[in-house]
Amino acid sequence: MTWYAMDGRQTKLRTKDDRSSCELEKNMVSFILFLQGELMRAEVISIGDELTSGQRLDTNSQWISQRLADLGIRTLFHTTVADDLESNRVAFDTACRRAEVIVATGGLGPTADDLTRESLAGMLGVDLVLDEPSLVHIQQRFVKRSRPMPESNRIQAMFPAGTEPIYNPHGTAPGILGRQHSGTFYCLPGVPVEMREMWEATVEPSLIQLLGNQRRIIRHRRIKCFGVGESDLELMLPDLIRRGREPSVGITVSQATITLRITAVGKDDQQCFQAMKPTEETIRQCLKNVVFGEEDDELHHVVDRLLRKTGRRFASLEQGTRGLIAGWFAQLDETADTVPLSLVMQDPTSLARLGIDQQTDLTNSQAVMRLAILMQQQLGVDFAAVVGRLTRPLGTDDGICPCAIVGPGEQESFEARLIGHPEVVRPRIAKQVLNRVRLLLLKP
Repeated sequence: MTWYAMDGRQTKLRTKDDRSSCELEKNMVSFILFLQGELMRAEVISIGDELTSGQRLDTNSQWISQRLADLGIRTLFHTTVADDLESNRVAFDTACRRAEVIVATGGLGPTADDLTRESLAGMLGVDLVLDEPSLVHIQQRFVKRSRPMPESNRIQAMFPAGTEPIYNPHGTAPGILGRQHSGTFYCLPGVPVEMREMWEATVEPSLIQLLGNQRRIIRHRRIKCFGVGESDLELMLPDLIRRGREPSVGITVSQATITLRITAVGKDDQQCFQAMKPTEETIRQCLKNVVFGEEDDELHHVVDRLLRKTGRRFASLEQGTRGLIAGWFAQLDETADTVPLSLVMQDPTSLARLGIDQQTDLTNSQAVMRLAILMQQQLGVDFAAVVGRLTRPLGTDDGICPCAIVGPGEQESFEARLIGHPEVVRPRIAKQVLNRVRLLLLKP
C-alpha cells in the first residue's frame, strides 16, 4: 500500500499502469454523468452513538456538503449511523450503490466502538491487512509525546485489502480510500480539525482529478423577503419554484423571514451568476419592496444602512418584544452617529425616566401612538417606534400587541397578532416594526 496524499515526503503516488483500470472506470462514470447533464452525486455519512443519540451536533456533514458543492458535486443524502457493525456495513453498501462519491467521518479510533474498518471490510468481502507506513507514522506520533503506543492503536494501521490509507499529518487515525459498486469512498476522522486538513490535502485534489474536464460548480444566491406569508409569496412568483427549473429556486422560512435561494450550475462563477441574473431580476420585479436584502442581511442590517445613508436617527421603546430590537442593534457598530436609542421597559418605572405617566395603558393603541410621538419629540430623533404590551399570553391566537411608528410627517400604528409558535411571535413583531421603519426610510 502507499499513502494517498499530496505530500511528496510521505507519498508515493500510484503509477499510470497501477491505476489505469481504476481511473478508466472513474472517468467513465464522470463522462456518462456529463453526457446526461447530471452532477456527480454524493452521500455524506456520519458515524457515532454520540450523534444518533443527540448528545453531539453533527457539524462535519454541513461543512463537507458545502465543500462538495464548491466542486460541483451535489449531496443527495446525509446518513447518520450508530456504532453498530451491521448498520455501518449496510450504510456504506447502500451509499456506494446510489452515489458516486461517499465521504464518511468517524469510527477510525482505536477503541472497540470504532467500526469503520471492519464494516468496510465486511462490505468489500475482504480481510483487514496491516500497512507498515501507517503503523510507523502512528508509532512516531507516540514517540513525539514521550509515550509508549498502546497495542490497541495498532488497529488504526489496519485497512481493508485493496483500499488505501489517507495520510493524517497530525493524528493517529489515517483515513481510508476505496471503491465499491459505483462509489468512491473517503473515510476521515470525526475530529473536525483533522478532517478538514485531510480534506484539503487529499480528498479535494482527488475529487478534482476524478471530475476531470467535466467539472462544474454549484453556486447559490439568497434573496431575503419579509411582509407576506410563504404561500402568498409563492403565488406572487411566476412558476419560479417548480421542480426541475434551471436555475432552481428554493424557499425557506426562519422566524418570519423568507429566504429565496437561487441555485445555478456552470463551469465557473461568472457563468453561474450570469445564469441567476434573470431569475433574480424577475423576483425583484414581482415582489418589489417585499425583498429587503440578500445573503446574510437581516432587517436591522438594512435599517441601519438606510439610517446611515440618510443621516437620520431612530429610537425604540419595547415591552412586548423584550428588547429584541435593542439586542439586534447592539450587535452593530456603536461608533456611528446613527446608532439607535433603544429602551426596554422592564417595569413601569422605565416610563418615569422619560417623564411619562407610569399608568399609561400599553395595551391601548392610541396610548402607544401618543408615547411614540412623545419619544420622537423628547429624544430629538427622526423615527420612533414603540412596542406595547401583549394583551394575552403567547400561544393564545386572539391576543394582540399594539405597535406604533412615527417619522417625519408619518404616523403608523398596527396591532400585531399573537398567532403562531410562541418562539416565533416576538421576533415576528420586532421584524414587523423594523420593516415599517424600513419602508418609511425608502420613501422619497
